[in-house]
Formats: sequence, structure tokens, C-alpha cells
Amino acid sequence: MHRKILAVGIAAAALFLTSCSSSTGEAAPEPAPAASEAAPEPAPAASEPAPAASEEPVSAATMDDSDCAAPANICVGLVTDTGKVDDKSFNQAAWEGTKLAAEELGAFSKYIETTDPKDYANNIAQFAGKSYDVIVTVGFLMGEATIAAAAEYPSVKFIGVDQFQGEPIENLAGLVFDESKAGYAVGYLAGLMTKTNKIGSALGTDTVPPVKLFGEGYKAGALAANPDVKVTLVYHEPNNAFGDPEWGANEARKQLDQGADIIFAAGGATGNGGLIEVAKDPGAGTTVFCIGVDIDQFYTVPQAAKCLLTSAEKKLVSGTQTLVVAAAGGSMTPGNNFGPTGIAPYHDTEGAVPEDVKTKVQEVLAGLEDGTIDTGCPACLDN
Repeated sequence: MHRKILAVGIAAAALFLTSCSSSTGEAAPEPAPAASEAAPEPAPAASEPAPAASEEPVSAATMDDSDCAAPANICVGLVTDTGKVDDKSFNQAAWEGTKLAAEELGAFSKYIETTDPKDYANNIAQFAGKSYDVIVTVGFLMGEATIAAAAEYPSVKFIGVDQFQGEPIENLAGLVFDESKAGYAVGYLAGLMTKTNKIGSALGTDTVPPVKLFGEGYKAGALAANPDVKVTLVYHEPNNAFGDPEWGANEARKQLDQGADIIFAAGGATGNGGLIEVAKDPGAGTTVFCIGVDIDQFYTVPQAAKCLLTSAEKKLVSGTQTLVVAAAGGSMTPGNNFGPTGIAPYHDTEGAVPEDVKTKVQEVLAGLEDGTIDTGCPACLDN
């Protein structure tokens, strides 16, 4: 039962991510999504692929769609969810991972931006019809179209970012994440950093399980670090849960006024409203922090930089890169592939975090990674 609930939850994650996921300390940070041009992305070949019996391979730097039918050439396409490829969120992070994979493979890569959900299937078909080897689709809402395309084009490898797979399909891999681990890590940090022993949140609806996984993980981590801390979890009503920044700001302000000194905001534009509110002047002599979600929000919500302690992060860039390389190399595992999670660098608040706290958080991240720390989820979804 827990697994079925988690399946729905992980798949639903993209519902709140289009508005807005590296360890801190000595660990190398997840590359921040960079702006991208809406044009084919050439990648210099690390080495020339072996030529087919009757064909010469084409350099990735000079390839175009017409070259994708040649067996010697590798072509990777990405179809965004509704939104731009430079959205500083899911679409952009997935494209960054795709580009890095193409560079590693010496492959040709290109994206198509979706403006209307009814175009999902057609956009996927544009790549499949030109014999692309790997097609990446972004977000839960593209799940059905991706499954249908995988059945229609069995020779193409498909990767569905944030698309949980109910039953494995041979040529389809879903890139999914355990949000409770990232939530636990930032909660542990918050439990160590709070001075008032009161921490809060401004969250999207708990009817979307990934949001609840973030929230319950946050609470569990905070209590593990500091049994005396009071954790307030506040979820938006299901209606407009991820597009209500005013509600997020109001909830954050209310909890700050009640003594909370750290607010975790997870819920697209709703959560972003909370981050920005915390960054406003909290009052003389008061230090407050905010925590972002999904990707490193230091880059996506710069208005919150001065209060941003970290972000509970899904490592979309490295997760996508790894799967694309595996798909192109024939080693992709069908079904669900869990991507890494962690927390973003401290950035402007680095000096405010004591070294012993950084060390303890690194230990927790290691425990979450090797399984010696249990977040209490997905059982938490039944509460």
C-alpha cells in the first residue's frame, strides 16, 4: 500500500515544480541550470564513433536531424513540459543534464518546447520520426504521452523525468526521487540552527504526496536533531495550491510573528511567496532563515538570497545525465530509477552556519544515502 501511494506521489511531483531540486560542505554542488538557446545543441565528440559498414559518421558539431537515422550517430531529444527550457526549474535542469550527457557521448542534442499539453504526443513524435536514439520528456503530466510513445516506437529509449512507472516497459525509464530524504536533511539543519526552537513551513497541498514527503521528512529531521523544537507544517488547500504566492507570504509572516525563525517553503509559486516574505526585514535583532525546494533556489528566487539557508534538492541535472548516458549505451534499467537528493550549498548564509553543524549535516546526508537513517516515509503518507 505504501508503495502504491508513493508511486502516485512521486509521479505527481511535477505538478508543483514548474513554478520554482548536492550536498554542502566539501561535496561538489549540483551544477546550476544555465540559460539555454532554443536551438540544436552541438556537442564535440570525445572520440569518433565507429563507422557503419557503408556509412561515415557525422561529427556532432555538424550534425542535424537528417543525420539521426545513421546508425553511427547518436541523437538525443528533449521535450519540455509546458514552459520554456530556460525556466530555471525542471525543464532547464533536465536540459542541462541532457546536454552534459550529449557532451560525454559525443552526441547531437536538441529540444522542443511545449506550449500546450495537447502537443505532447506530436512533439515526441517529431524526434521519434527522425530516428532519435533517446528522447527525454519532462514532468508528470507527460507520463501518459511518454508511455504511448514508448509502445509506438520500441526502438527508441525514453526517459520520463519525474514520471513514476507502474509497470516496467522495456524501453522506458522513469527518473524519480525520494523527497522525504531531502526534507529530512533540511529539517535536521533547521533543528540545529533554530534559536527560538520554533520552525515553520509554507507548503503546497498534502494531497500531492511529494509535498507531504517533503514536509514530513522536514519534521522528522528537525526532531531528530532537536527533540525540543516545535515544527509547524501548514499545507495549502488543494485548489490553486501551487500558484498562490500571497498565501505563502501570509503563512510565513504569521509563523514569523509567532516566533518561528526558519521557514521551509515547498510549493511552486506558493512557496516562493513564503521565501520572499522571510527575506523581508523580520525586525531589529532578529535573524531568520528560509529553505527552498527542488532545485537550488539561490538561482531561481534571488529575492530570497539573504535568508536562504539551503534548498531541499532533487538532483535533476546529474540524474538526467546518468540516465541518458545509460540509455545511449544500452545499460538503462527499465522502470523506476531513483535519482539522488540532497541539499544545495549555503551560498550567502555560509558564514552563519557553524562548522560543527556543517559536519553533522554531512553525516546525516551520508546516512540517508547509505540507508542507515530512516525518514519514516512512505509510511508517513498514511498519517
